[in-house]
Amino acid sequence: MKFATSEIDAIPLHVIDKSDLEDWCKGQEPAVRTWIESAGFTAEIGRVLVVPDADGRPRMALAGFGDTGSRARGRFALAAAARALPAGSYRIEGGLPAGDPETECLGWLLAAYAFDRYRTQTGAAAQLVCPEGVDARKVETIAAAEALTRDLINTPASDLGPDALEDACRDLAEAFGAQITVTTGDDLLERNFPMIHAVGRAATEAPRLIDLRWGDAGPTLTLVGKGVCFDTGGLNLKPGSSMGLMKKDMGGAATVLGLARMIMGLGLRVRLRVLIPAVENSVAGNAFRPGDILTSRKGLTVEINNTDAEGRLVLADALSLATEEPSDLVISMATLTGAARVAVGPDLAPFYTDDDGVAQALGEAASAVSDPVWRMPFWEPYEKMLEPGIADLDNAPSGGFAGSITAALFLRRFTAGARYIHFDIFGWQPEPAPARPKGGVGMGARALLEALPKLLGA
Repeated sequence: MKFATSEIDAIPLHVIDKSDLEDWCKGQEPAVRTWIESAGFTAEIGRVLVVPDADGRPRMALAGFGDTGSRARGRFALAAAARALPAGSYRIEGGLPAGDPETECLGWLLAAYAFDRYRTQTGAAAQLVCPEGVDARKVETIAAAEALTRDLINTPASDLGPDALEDACRDLAEAFGAQITVTTGDDLLERNFPMIHAVGRAATEAPRLIDLRWGDAGPTLTLVGKGVCFDTGGLNLKPGSSMGLMKKDMGGAATVLGLARMIMGLGLRVRLRVLIPAVENSVAGNAFRPGDILTSRKGLTVEINNTDAEGRLVLADALSLATEEPSDLVISMATLTGAARVAVGPDLAPFYTDDDGVAQALGEAASAVSDPVWRMPFWEPYEKMLEPGIADLDNAPSGGFAGSITAALFLRRFTAGARYIHFDIFGWQPEPAPARPKGGVGMGARALLEALPKLLGA
């Protein structure tokens, strides 16, 4: 997932807007025009054509860029061409008709991704020479971070439980000189992380809280990612149809690790902290039960009305820790609720914030880098839905209404008034699309990276 290292022998690639095809063809030699007309090339997104020279070798290649309407319906138009072109090295001639070259080039690199741990698979074989004006280091760094996120989400729980997730964090820390500490098993009780312990204690691999720190200058940024490596639902056992994708329930952790890799790889001036409560929500004789009341790190008591609403419990203890020291911005990311999927579907990353400036900066950044997000409300009138009476909070309010909002309100109770953003992501691409094969996918991380200078005033 890197750019081609040399322009030597690179095939000229003309990226053509559908509306410009006729005029472009008029400027070509008759043999080229005839070849294009005979092939029926229409410049639709994903359509490519290799034009040979007199000896049959590639003289140039054409890549369709569609039109404004077709591009608005998708993302990464250039990546669609990358998948369709034959293996080789290509250099873009004349630039792109529209769009952001950096984002389109990132899409090309991401098109090369394939999860091949268990089966031989390949992504796009066509390589791209980095165009002039595009920051190759930045694009390659983002692509590598996205690949990390995807690999983690795609790996099944048989090979990615809390132990392996900790190993991935340690590998990342070692690669970038970060500090890491891990609190595991019964030490969670001694150090006052009771809800992380309660959710994960029934699993074979011990629950833990992973704490990574990097950077010694600049504003402080704390990322908190839900690391539920598999979610059976606990004693409120999920049906099989709902359990099949639960390897991705650590998608929040995978996404914040990808974002952290971007930040560290680009050397941003920031003091970064990453907190990941890593657990498996399993079933055993010591599993936490419906009706139990847990006392959180913050001291708030929580009535358990559904053991399948466990992600907010482990995040609550981690968020309490995150806000015990000053931070300019706290961000949580989690595959938290099915309600968010019903509300916005699999392609949008819904987020919550009380800060209109944060929301505007995120929206603008998301549009700029084709990483769509959607603001959701911390709706104050729903706070009463969280209060069951027997305890301070209810982890699963009855009624079925506003599930994503009430989950976000629950988490906000543990942030001590910090400047806070919560993402309720899906972390999964249900159908293949340009630059995004079916499987695990990062959501919101690139938008956050783009917005960080405004969010942190850096």
